[in-house]
Amino acid sequence: MQQPVGTPPTPERIRTLAATAAPVHVSLAGDGPPAAPARGGVDGAGRPVLLVLPGDPLHGASGEPVVSVELTANRSLGGAEISRGLLKVEGWAQAVPAAEARKTAVAIAERCPDEALFDTLEGDDGPRLLRVDVGRVIYLIGGESGILDAEEYLGAAPDPLLDDAERILRHVNDTHRAELEAALRFLPAAPVRDVWLWELDRFGATVRYGTDRHTLIRLPWPAPVTGAEALERALRCLLCRHR
Repeated sequence: MQQPVGTPPTPERIRTLAATAAPVHVSLAGDGPPAAPARGGVDGAGRPVLLVLPGDPLHGASGEPVVSVELTANRSLGGAEISRGLLKVEGWAQAVPAAEARKTAVAIAERCPDEALFDTLEGDDGPRLLRVDVGRVIYLIGGESGILDAEEYLGAAPDPLLDDAERILRHVNDTHRAELEAALRFLPAAPVRDVWLWELDRFGATVRYGTDRHTLIRLPWPAPVTGAEALERALRCLLCRHR
């Protein structure tokens, strides 16, 4: 009997994580200044977009300086922001073309709101938008780490159900945690406490439980799902099956 595919391909997982991540630090290659705090987001192609303010080292940089951008993706659990993973994108900083600036600012603002994003449209003396032409991506997710080259990373796409999955996940964590905990009584650990839905995608769900030391368990669907209704149905079946 063929076993279900438990997780998305690694490039898809990393692109999905990047789509919900935000820049936290940026550094210039070589003997430039140390890493500095970063603002911005990630565009639809997976490239970090930096909101660079006047006075920042990158604001007046010429050419396409080599940079390293750290991205973090967090999950809010009970009011606490917990890291889901860290990405380090290395590449070349380029000015966002003027014709694409408004579209880029709007796209970044949808996930990482920042009033200064739209100040970038006012002129060259104010904030600038720089995007990173990706060279490679180093990732650290839990105890897993690795490197993707530009072709692997940019050739993948985020989970097609990402927005629906995040909406469903938030709903479950806000209103159905007791049901989720009851559904996990089949686990050998006893008792299973402080249960949260951690990840949700077309291949399955990941549940996080434990207080002092947490545990992650992956629960795959019998087959990948292809839409929001199918995703909701798969999650309901999973909860019912393990009660």
